[in-house]
Parts: sequence; structure tokens; C-alpha cells
Amino acid sequence: MQYAVIGTGVVGRTLAAGLAALGHEVTVGTRDVRQTLERTEPDGYGTPPYSQWSTDHPGIRLRTFAEAAHGAEVVVNASAGAASLAALTAAGADNLAGKLLIDVANPLDFSRGMPPTLNPVNTDSLGEQIQRAFPAARVVKTLNTMNTAVMVDPRRVPGPHNVFVCGDDETARKEAAGLLADLGWPSDWVIDLGDLTAARGLEQILPLWLRIWGTLGHADFNFLVQRAR
Repeated sequence: MQYAVIGTGVVGRTLAAGLAALGHEVTVGTRDVRQTLERTEPDGYGTPPYSQWSTDHPGIRLRTFAEAAHGAEVVVNASAGAASLAALTAAGADNLAGKLLIDVANPLDFSRGMPPTLNPVNTDSLGEQIQRAFPAARVVKTLNTMNTAVMVDPRRVPGPHNVFVCGDDETARKEAAGLLADLGWPSDWVIDLGDLTAARGLEQILPLWLRIWGTLGHADFNFLVQRAR
């Protein structure tokens, strides 16, 4: 299958590598290909430049947002939440129409420093904003409640734990669950929360996730919904 991963940060890179390892054809989308490849210094989080990563993943192509989305069957939004709408607008509504659009981003707002807040929150979500902006796309929110390494390798966390999916299109949710299975998520670890308004709650998990990360000192953890027998 042909995937477009929108975003060149660590989340986009990890998902792109994970999908490519499964045998999929993967293209990473960026705003400016030349500028992305010409960067030589780590970013503000210490992430090495994309060009350095790409030498270890020669089969993954780098194209503009629009070029990546145009040739894809499935689009994965792994851009920074504050920039997601702009990135997907650059990808083009026509290039997203009818396609499964998996949104793993979180609307983190750093305008007041650390820790970040969420914008939007409570009565709206980034997932819903994306669906409203691109009504012909089939948006599914998933994988945003964990570290990117756990997204593609759930066995990093011992024992069972959960990944959530939500979206207005039931068929799209099932397709996303199929991708999760390919990434190693057993079907009974996947919890379908229904329509896209559930993205509000999923995105609100992030402040708690960040606090747990700071307390534990590492990100190899996840949430388990313990059900009554």
C-alpha cells in the first residue's frame, strides 16, 4: 500500500520507518524538500537533521506535502498539531478526498511556555477541525496517546495495553484498526470509541501523559483500561 506521512519530525520518521519495514511504499511530505535536506543541525529537541536519517532509509522518498498526498492511498498526519491544518491545506483537499487520513497529532500550545496547554480543547479537537476542513477525507484519530516508539512497537511495554480509534466513518475506523494490527497491536487491545467527538478526550490525555513521562523519566509506558470480568 502507498502511504504519505505528513511531517518530518521524530513521529513522522518513526511511523514512516515502521510502515516501510512492513513492505509498504512510503513517502514523507514536507513543505520545502530542498530546505529540509539542507538542514545540517539538530532541531530544538536534539533530533538529528532529516538528511542524516534519510541515509539510513533510502527507500523512503521525500516530496512536498501535495506530491506525497497525491500518490498515496492512506495519509498519516504526523505534523506538529499547531501546524497540521496548514500542512494538510498545502497537501491539497483534492489529494485527501476519499482517503483514509490517520491523525496522530496533538494540538499542543506552547505560547505560555512549559508545560504546553491544548488548543482547541473541551468543546472541539484537532481531529474534528481536520475533518471539517477536509470533509471528503475519512479522518480517524489514533495513536496520539503514546510515545512514537510504542506506536510501531507495542511490545516495548510489557503486558496488554490499549490503543484507541475514533472517526465518523465506521469503515475508516476498521481500516485503521487493520493498520494497527499490522503494527503489532492485537485486536483486543484496540478500543473503538466511535465518532470523532471522542478525539476531544484522546487529545486531553496528553497533559497527563506528559506529567507521567516527567515522573517516570522515560516514555516506554501506555494506558490499560482494566475491565471487570
